[in-house]
Amino acid sequence: MSRAINKVASRRRRKKLLKKTKGYFGAKKNVWTVAKNAWEKGQTYAYRDRRTKKRNFRALWILRINAAARQYGMNYSQFMGALNQNNVKINRKVLADLAMNEPDAFKAIVDELDIKKK
Repeated sequence: MSRAINKVASRRRRKKLLKKTKGYFGAKKNVWTVAKNAWEKGQTYAYRDRRTKKRNFRALWILRINAAARQYGMNYSQFMGALNQNNVKINRKVLADLAMNEPDAFKAIVDELDIKKK
């Protein structure tokens, strides 16, 4: 009895993956084993870097808030401590955006902290 290998399904599965690796360089786009390894590695990087992106943005926001706070004689730690002490609930993303695009609004927040501090 002959062996059933289901060549149609195998070909379809391979073509589907080769379609995903279409823009890759060299053999990574058209040699099955190389393309499969390249695609799997890419998926691993994508999964890892979705988490890394969150860390990178948080670090960027902290840098921007620190730079803006230093213009008013405080550092990042003092500024965030004063926000928490005065129960101001603004997240770092919004604070960084205010610091970059709306410096007057950021100054108003700093002034509000100074008023409450005295």
